[in-house]
Amino acid sequence: MEKKNLWRVIVIVAVVAVAVWSLWPPEEKIHWGLDLEGGVHLVLQVQTDDAIKAELDDAAQRLVSLAGEEGLTLGATESDMDGRRFTVEVPPGTDRGQLEEIAGSSFLDYDFSFGASTWTFQFKPNVERVIRDQAVRKGLETINNRVDQFGVAEPLIQRQGIEGDRILIQLPGVDDPERVKKIIKSTAFLEFKEVMQGPAPDRPSLLAGTAGLPPADGEVVSGNRTGFAGEVLGRSYYLVKKSSIITGRELRSARRSQDEYGMPIVQFDLVPSAADKFGEYTGSHIGVPMAIVLDGNVMSAPTIRARITDSGIIEGNFSIEEAEDLALILRAGALPASIVYLEERTVGPSLGHDSVVRGVRAAVSGLVVVMIFMVIYYRRAGLNADLALVINLLILMGAMAYFGATLTLPGIAGVILTIGMAVDANVLIFERIREELRVGKTVRSAVDTGFSRAFGTILDANLTTLIAALFLFQFGTGPVKGFAVTLSIGIFASVFTAVFVSRTIFMIMLAGRDRVQTLSI
Repeated sequence: MEKKNLWRVIVIVAVVAVAVWSLWPPEEKIHWGLDLEGGVHLVLQVQTDDAIKAELDDAAQRLVSLAGEEGLTLGATESDMDGRRFTVEVPPGTDRGQLEEIAGSSFLDYDFSFGASTWTFQFKPNVERVIRDQAVRKGLETINNRVDQFGVAEPLIQRQGIEGDRILIQLPGVDDPERVKKIIKSTAFLEFKEVMQGPAPDRPSLLAGTAGLPPADGEVVSGNRTGFAGEVLGRSYYLVKKSSIITGRELRSARRSQDEYGMPIVQFDLVPSAADKFGEYTGSHIGVPMAIVLDGNVMSAPTIRARITDSGIIEGNFSIEEAEDLALILRAGALPASIVYLEERTVGPSLGHDSVVRGVRAAVSGLVVVMIFMVIYYRRAGLNADLALVINLLILMGAMAYFGATLTLPGIAGVILTIGMAVDANVLIFERIREELRVGKTVRSAVDTGFSRAFGTILDANLTTLIAALFLFQFGTGPVKGFAVTLSIGIFASVFTAVFVSRTIFMIMLAGRDRVQTLSI
């Protein structure tokens, strides 16, 4: 074998060997997409207005707290979502110069102005956009953490949408989609609040002593009232302080446990700074009820019996699964804003298996028919094309396995399209060779000329297809991206096999035969 042919053969063998190594064993290396394995497809929208409202409310409460530390008393606060501002009542005689010092050092994202009896803070330009972006980023991170702890293999979680406030979630292989959706959607904002009054069976009786309205520093929350066996007996209403003692953001860890009666509970640990603050509060409020509020719902309202520092428990007549899920989402962190489902689709495993069977059957059938046609129409040259086609598929699947690409149903369509494109390239080459033979050129000259002249056409056709595939990958989502990935890899494999592998086979056939008169084509 000539040296020129030898190195070509070595390259082909090396490429095939790497492809087989990357692909084997296929059941472990090929990752099935949602539509093939079954699972959950969700499109969520983060309600970024909630993040804006939370920022305004937190800033207002922080301002009141900082002023109190300086011996200044401020009145009620009010947030204005339309104006992206909040106002605080300023009692007559308050040192406004001291207030300006507090605002200038701790509220750099706001412009502020004084009225006759109010103090108004408004977002500076671009601050709102940053808060919305951070809310989506935090939501994406939190959902990733929750899905990771749930143990879903090969999840797809990514941001999408023109406004960038949507999150696409694909969870293949999920066998309990309702539980996963519940875990993902739960805001899981945990607060510990001082109980000012209650419990009461309804809101009017709770607020009977305050003319039916809560005080400026209070709010009404409620929770289920349960019996000894855990049955729901009704609702209990509490008047609690707006400001939280601590929140779920200050948790270090959370885990499912059980109480002395064997009932499931959630045990939590606090970060050191929160432990000091919590210990100081509980130590000075022994005998006072404290409400544990999750997403605005009172889970329990125990009376403080002793000083609590770095750990505590959450009771709520949980089932084992509910306690486990609550611990999971508390560990993962609270969502910065509520979310709504824009799209929800569940694919059963049986439907996914049926899609795999049908897709593989279509691909194999197409491959067999094409290979038979090539042999019938181009005879021995058709065998050359068939061998190149098999190598093409090996390279394609090996590359997908190596890069960890996920095979979807549109991806299988991309594989079938790749078969057609690979054959199309060979057809262009073979027809060129036939034309050269018809004008009387020798076999060797016809082969060389056929490959040379067809190369430009093959390159142009595949390059335009590759550009389209890149745009599909960049702007598409989910299955569309899967199709784009398969198509892109298939294009490179097709060009390699058509131009390099097929030519190498022809060169080996013609090697040492200077006067070949005919070619089976």
